[in-house]
Amino acid sequence: MPDTGNLFVYHRLRRQYYLDSVALMRLSQQLTAAEDVSDAALMMATPANIEIMQNAGLLEANVDASPSDLVMAVAATTSDAADNALKLAETLLDAPSSSRAGKASGEQPVRSIRQAVALSPDANFALISVPGEFAAAEAGKAIRNGMNVMVFSDNVSVDEELALKQEARELGCLVMGPDCGTAIIAGVPLAFANRVNRGSVGVVGASGTGIQEVTCLLDRAGVGISHAIGVGGRDLSAQIGGISTLQALDLLDADDATESLVLISKPPAAQVRDLVLQRVAASKKPAVVCFIGDDGSAADAVGQIQMVSTLEAAANAVTRSYKGSLDASTSAAVDTSGEPTPGATASNSQRRFIRGLYCGGTLCAEAQVILGAHAGLLSNASIPGVEQLDTAADTINRGADLPAAHCLLDLGADEFTRGKPHPMIEPAIRDAAIEQSMSDDTTAVVLLDCVLGYGSHIDPAASIIRVLEKFPRPDGKAVPHIVASVTGTENDPQDFAAQVAALLEYGVQVCESNAAAVRRAQILAGLG
Repeated sequence: MPDTGNLFVYHRLRRQYYLDSVALMRLSQQLTAAEDVSDAALMMATPANIEIMQNAGLLEANVDASPSDLVMAVAATTSDAADNALKLAETLLDAPSSSRAGKASGEQPVRSIRQAVALSPDANFALISVPGEFAAAEAGKAIRNGMNVMVFSDNVSVDEELALKQEARELGCLVMGPDCGTAIIAGVPLAFANRVNRGSVGVVGASGTGIQEVTCLLDRAGVGISHAIGVGGRDLSAQIGGISTLQALDLLDADDATESLVLISKPPAAQVRDLVLQRVAASKKPAVVCFIGDDGSAADAVGQIQMVSTLEAAANAVTRSYKGSLDASTSAAVDTSGEPTPGATASNSQRRFIRGLYCGGTLCAEAQVILGAHAGLLSNASIPGVEQLDTAADTINRGADLPAAHCLLDLGADEFTRGKPHPMIEPAIRDAAIEQSMSDDTTAVVLLDCVLGYGSHIDPAASIIRVLEKFPRPDGKAVPHIVASVTGTENDPQDFAAQVAALLEYGVQVCESNAAAVRRAQILAGLG
């Protein structure tokens, strides 16, 4: 157990009390911000979560709790602060209970799938967000009640996923997930998704931020979305075989409102790739397929398929088919020239490395595709051809020297988020990495993504600027250049234009897309 020094470490339990992980992460952040509190966590008492809290020094070795109990734990510099933090936790937990009970609106609370079906017998869609140990069972109940299911929960085994998807297919239902973070169904954003205009482009994606980037670029180009169906990151693996992807393609093929298709994923298993491409080729609707880094071959040029290797290229391909080039119709609030300000290229020969600090894993993968030709590129979430960096979290947590190489980091990966909220929920998770990169005299460019939409932090730009204000304004000499992209739309709750304007005002070079930001970083780092 970590040394807690002179800290007072207290915990309380709520028996048989459940909240989803996103809500608990937000509450944990509120407690951590309380006066004299050094750390706090609210988690369901699963064995994995108990171990996380013990390793963080927030729990003793033995805790009498079951997975259906909620654990509240704090570490504070005074006994009163620890006790007050736990009282605040109780207050925060009680506050939403009345709203969930629907006392103001008259809605009746439900405690089970069976009760929900009884209250809404015509419902055909369920979103499952419970601890992974219980997610498969709850999803199965929904499927057997004739519902399509979006499984937001992670920590569902591959065997459970396969069984769920096979059963759903037999019953004529669709399973989106597990670990499905993004969907837009009939114009309704679900989980981490953006408010985009309705239209005729149907999207299938095994990537949450990949769906967000493409749908936002299309929206800003004036092209609308019919549906965006997430399938979970493992669906195109050899074990699962693309079951949900193939079903989603069937659904969009049969949807009169969908005129063209977009398929987004990191590179799938070879046999699944071939199977999915055959299905896409059989469609009468034109399709753009983006398997990140895979631009296809002549053998793929069948039917109406266009293979592209980046998210930006996917959006461009769709937009060209509708209304000409993407750049001609995008927001004037974003600099889309692809060229840095005159005289802004790297002028300090010591500053030569790009440090990409990403909230979105697929945006990190896209950056690797673009930078992949440069020797020494490292990533903790490497794509084929890029060297794996397994020490990223340890390097940042210890404040150690960064590698003498271009580094593209997925800060939403497990090693950074274990026991902590995802950086899209709480951008402060990225603070230490930004400070370290800004302080490193070999860094030429700090490359950032800023992901808006439902589920994301309400003001991620302000969080970025709060860290950057500790340093002089970026000039590429004494301080690295800062380049960013903003994934979002004008209808998102964060206000896309305001987020862009705030970053530009500070001196951040904001580009229209993640791909454009990577190209800008290349120029600023002297890579041509």
